Amino acid sequence: MRYLALLAGLVLVSAASAAESNDGWVSLFDGKTTTGWRGYNSKTVTTNWTVMDGCLHNQPKPKTQRDLITEGTYDEFELEWDWKIKANVNSGVKYFVEEKKGGAIGHEYQMLDDDSPEWKAKGTVHATGSFYDVLVPTGCPTKAVGEFNHSRILVTGQHVEHWLNGVKVQEYELGSPEIKAAIAKSKFKNEAGFAERKKAHILLQDHGGEVWFKNIRIKAGN
Repeated sequence: MRYLALLAGLVLVSAASAAESNDGWVSLFDGKTTTGWRGYNSKTVTTNWTVMDGCLHNQPKPKTQRDLITEGTYDEFELEWDWKIKANVNSGVKYFVEEKKGGAIGHEYQMLDDDSPEWKAKGTVHATGSFYDVLVPTGCPTKAVGEFNHSRILVTGQHVEHWLNGVKVQEYELGSPEIKAAIAKSKFKNEAGFAERKKAHILLQDHGGEVWFKNIRIKAGN
């Protein structure tokens, strides 16, 4: 009987895995290794990124600061992940990131200690869930520092959404007059084609503070 129960459990696990595969979701982090990731403009992962307690953990170190990018590239996708940060820390997830000389430029889902007096981010284009430096999020339902938040980015056609802990906090249309006007007021105003969708990398930001990522998965579009 114990054997039959074990066999039934294995069948259920296999069925669940198959269902996830059939739904199109792909894990971007196996919880054990950095497979599928590398440093921006690098072939390797620098020592500031390690795997700890099932998380991709960024512990900044002098002279090794480097953002982490996916090996794969994406234009239309649904991305989910869980994250937590320490107090006074700034980080983010970027998309539409191409490897070029200079900084890693892309649309950024901001992740921040919004209550930090250093950042003073609430209600601004720098708050958690914002399209960083471009659009203010509608609400900021972050959890307390040190607790895991759940985030989601959806890109379908020209439509983009940012979700935070089950609440939609941002949406915009790529290439629209409204988004071009907002970008023209941002630090990205001189970035050619910044308002357009492109097939490129997804990036986990090293902004000099300690941050944890887990349960990272993606469902890519056609």
